[in-house]
Amino acid sequence: MNRNLKEVEKAIRPERLHKTLLDLLDIYSPSGKEEDIQLYLGEILGRIGAIVERQEVEEERYNLCVTMGPGEPQLYLVGHVDTVAAWDLEMSGPREENGILYGLGSADMKGGCAAMVEAWLALTEALPADERPPVGLLLVVGEEENGDGSAAFLESCRPPWVVIGEPTGLAACFSHYGYLEANLISRGRRSHSSLPELGHNAVESMLRVLLHLGKDALFHREKSDVVYSIREMSSSPAGFVVPDRCEAWIDLHLPPGREPMMIQEAIRRGTEDARRYIPDLDVDVSFDVAYGGYDLGTENRMAALLKEVYEELNLPFRRDSFPSHSDGNLFYAAGTSPILLGPGSLETAHTSDEQVLFWEVLTAARIYAALCLKLLR
Repeated sequence: MNRNLKEVEKAIRPERLHKTLLDLLDIYSPSGKEEDIQLYLGEILGRIGAIVERQEVEEERYNLCVTMGPGEPQLYLVGHVDTVAAWDLEMSGPREENGILYGLGSADMKGGCAAMVEAWLALTEALPADERPPVGLLLVVGEEENGDGSAAFLESCRPPWVVIGEPTGLAACFSHYGYLEANLISRGRRSHSSLPELGHNAVESMLRVLLHLGKDALFHREKSDVVYSIREMSSSPAGFVVPDRCEAWIDLHLPPGREPMMIQEAIRRGTEDARRYIPDLDVDVSFDVAYGGYDLGTENRMAALLKEVYEELNLPFRRDSFPSHSDGNLFYAAGTSPILLGPGSLETAHTSDEQVLFWEVLTAARIYAALCLKLLR
């Protein structure tokens, strides 16, 4: 372990990191309402004299961006501060048991954000300004909705590399699944609920379409490499009637190499084929969100540096593919190489049991700081 790394390791303060994470978990920050958490993080970074740029996304919504070292940053640590909406506000706050912190966003991804901030504080405190690496820290809004925070950043800056602190259990993900959102709308004919024979039930039509699509081998849960999930279905709230409209959303996660266009065509063919079995079917299909996956491979400088970092910190180096959608898709499409690496796991993310091991958060801070130092070479 070189001298700089020893100094930075000593500057990482577990008690400070623990407090930061608990404070972040105590601030409710669903997509669109991130101002309070950004004010808190901006204050922490401001205390060490960092020049914190507020990058406006829309009124009262902004990213936070700080940089250090000579020239343009070669690497940005990227975290999103927003969460999904709370399932129960009274139950979404933090609690801790046996070294595990629970709460909305603990894994996705306030644990990663806290670790990145702690790494940044340690680098700043341990190194003179002229010895700091050329890196940046970016804390974005809006990831859980449409990625508008990262999109705003990419309008003016496209760094060579980013590390995004999504929950990977500290595995380094050099490959990433693609994502496709399918929207289906079925239409029927409204009638009194006691006289369904006079109407055409749009909900029944939608259910039959979805069941028909599910028979395609492409969407077989156990045999296909495409992850297919019906996310939501709703009908027109019209009271005691046969519904005349139904809308459904399907999430599809596609391994690298699976092109979204091919999946779109399969869904279009399936819905068209369903007309043979569903009388008077009136259904439209659209795809508003589509991102291809990617695979950076491991024959690159950043993979070599990360392997060195794990060896120096006596950690097992694991590689994986990130199986969900994230801002990584946006960065890759813009020409930046994104690696996903952070504490926690997707298994509990977005659930009432969301959790993260504090040891993983602390270890993530050590990994981020050590990787940044490698860029001094």
